[in-house]
Amino acid sequence: MAAVLAGFTVGITGDRRADEQAELLRRRGATVVHGPMIETRGLADSPELREACEALLAEPPDLLVATTGVGVRSWMEAADGLGLGERLRAVLADAEVVARSPKAAGALLTADLPLHWRAPGERTQDVLDHLETRDLRGLRIAVQRDGAEEPALADALLAHGARVVDVPIYRWMLPSDPAPAHRLLDDLVDRQLDAITVTSSPALANLLTLAATRPDHAAVHEALAREVLVACVGPVCTSSARAVGITRIVQPERFRLGSMVRHLTEALAATAWRLTLGTTSLAVQGGLATVDGVDVQLTRREQLVLGQLAVAGGAVVPKSELARCGWGPEVDLHVVEVTVGRLRANLGAAGGAVVTVPRRGYRLAAPPTR
Repeated sequence: MAAVLAGFTVGITGDRRADEQAELLRRRGATVVHGPMIETRGLADSPELREACEALLAEPPDLLVATTGVGVRSWMEAADGLGLGERLRAVLADAEVVARSPKAAGALLTADLPLHWRAPGERTQDVLDHLETRDLRGLRIAVQRDGAEEPALADALLAHGARVVDVPIYRWMLPSDPAPAHRLLDDLVDRQLDAITVTSSPALANLLTLAATRPDHAAVHEALAREVLVACVGPVCTSSARAVGITRIVQPERFRLGSMVRHLTEALAATAWRLTLGTTSLAVQGGLATVDGVDVQLTRREQLVLGQLAVAGGAVVPKSELARCGWGPEVDLHVVEVTVGRLRANLGAAGGAVVTVPRRGYRLAAPPTR
């Protein structure tokens, strides 16, 4: 029996923990394309981080807002490297501590820092809603910034009268080598991907920024909006994806990498189908067809044509629709005929699964069973 994701190709857009994510997918049989749209650059040696640490030692905060797990860990490591770690942890331990995410909460506990409240939805707005219920005027607040260029949370608290110390730990940047990202976008436009994973909103924003520099940027948006399945790690990523017109989204209830991969696996596996032609059996998952127990690798165009016929459930699909889904609206319909001919030959004994309906298009010989 083929692995559950054999025949499927998944693109990874993140940088952090990409190897772990790729291993989870490959273990399930998927082909993986890694094109990081984001680069996380540490600021451990920056004067801004040292100044923030020294400011908090000089005047300890009343409240600490921790936004990310990697940020808390990197902050403590950087402080230790500066020779300020022990003193910094001591002053932070006396503050009221709120966390934006479970990972931030876990990092706080690892650093022997207290946790008084955690945002239920892992959003910055949840933290603001929680803090805005009190009078913040004059309150000294340390904000561990995520990788954003601007200190949005710190500025919002400052506008409420708080005395804020913004603590920059790292920056989210466009990749210093954009070639892998553009190769992933090439595959996206050429319909070579069944799904992509998005583990941060900045990665999705960078994807769109890189796409805007390409002559085929409209095709990138079309693929994202209509064709590829997008796995988002949590509600913030999902909200960002929907805001740019992406509709085919899977998101786990538990906002973790492993949960995201499991949900993506289930969603892709649910598209697998089979049918029987007399004594011949045909099973298809992604680009892998199995004819009477023998695996047959489909070309990407063959997969797309067969997939559209399966979605139709036995109804006729016009050549023009197959052309649009497989190549785009401008392709000569003869290309569809050639592809169907090669598909039938590739399927061998199961080639009769694709039936020609003269002057109309094609259909499957029988409705497929999911």
